[in-house]
Amino acid sequence: MSTLNPQRTIAELKELRALTGDPEGAQRVAFTRTWLIGREFLRSKVADLPLEIHNDAAGNTWFTLRGESEKALLIGGHFDSVPNGGWLDGCLNVLAGVEILRRINAQYSGKPPVTVRLVDWADEEGARFGKSLFGSSACSGNLDMAEARGLVDRNGIKLPDALREVGIDFERVKDNGKELANAAAYLELHIEQGPVLLDLGLPLGAVLGTFGVERHAITFHGQAAHSGSTPMNRRKDAFLAAARMSQEIYKIAARSGNGVCTIGSCTTKPGIVTSVVEECRLTLDQRHLDSPALAQMFQEARAASEQFAAEGNVKVSWERLWQIAPRPFHDELIALCDESIRETCGQSHKLPSGPLHDAAEVARAGVPTVMMFVQSLHGISHNKIEDTKEEHLELCVTAFDKLAEKAMRWIQK
Repeated sequence: MSTLNPQRTIAELKELRALTGDPEGAQRVAFTRTWLIGREFLRSKVADLPLEIHNDAAGNTWFTLRGESEKALLIGGHFDSVPNGGWLDGCLNVLAGVEILRRINAQYSGKPPVTVRLVDWADEEGARFGKSLFGSSACSGNLDMAEARGLVDRNGIKLPDALREVGIDFERVKDNGKELANAAAYLELHIEQGPVLLDLGLPLGAVLGTFGVERHAITFHGQAAHSGSTPMNRRKDAFLAAARMSQEIYKIAARSGNGVCTIGSCTTKPGIVTSVVEECRLTLDQRHLDSPALAQMFQEARAASEQFAAEGNVKVSWERLWQIAPRPFHDELIALCDESIRETCGQSHKLPSGPLHDAAEVARAGVPTVMMFVQSLHGISHNKIEDTKEEHLELCVTAFDKLAEKAMRWIQK
């Protein structure tokens, strides 16, 4: 008989919200006192389990239940939040993992067939220093040390100094790669953070992978001129070309199938009402699960910008801000995830993840990986109104536990 108690996970999520939140939302920003309070709460919840617990060189916390085999099933999440964040983002994954550890420990009398490890990744959000996936990218070996060394928060505190305050030596953070040595599978549960499952009326979905990202600044260069004395047909208006570009990116996304394109900011110079715009800078974020489709979206955007620049008698330049390849998840684990969802609630849906997650870094390190999504009310996260129906939270803990059991058998084979 299963000892799994999803209602206990919901109660613990509410307890954590009361402890580390305020009327504006969750306040567990990584490497702050509230984050540390949250982590002590987490340790208190597993105190009666026979776990080995340690923080690695990058500040990730590992909870290990040793099994008959050294091959390890990893269950991951993150306790840190954005400022004024939601009550489920990241911590649902971890506290569901705690409940699964309780069930496995009870069912197998403290000795499961494979080793089971829960990891609370440090600074998934990147809210304070602007660099997401800190702990997991250090573990995968992909953290750019030079870039991270120079990161500064809004108070002028450098990342290495903030880490030192919580007992982490920045220069050693990549020493934690050994944690993945015996990892045979990685599972992560997460709120969807978007409206796809909501619109379909489904509680749970199996995640195909995380989108690749192409992020660029596009600058149109025109000529400043008096807004009163310059005829319309003589203008070199950088903003006009940028405005045409903003419409075109929706058409590019539509042609791509499941891709998304976003112009997130637009700044103009000289930025006064009495001058034609001399310079207009857009930031463009493009995402897709398929690498060739992402490359095609980028090429189409570049070609469109050059067309609109030529038509407006202005010039255009591009600067790459960031790039990451798509991270498809493991086909067999996706099938097990889909099966677990169908067994729990009858119907499943497979979908990509637009946001990045620690799972992307674990997959990048070569560990077979899959994620499960649970429906988000409003399709909103990173906001105090973030929410999921309690019956859906119960379903996701149940389905995630089924997935963990199937994954242990899969590892044994």
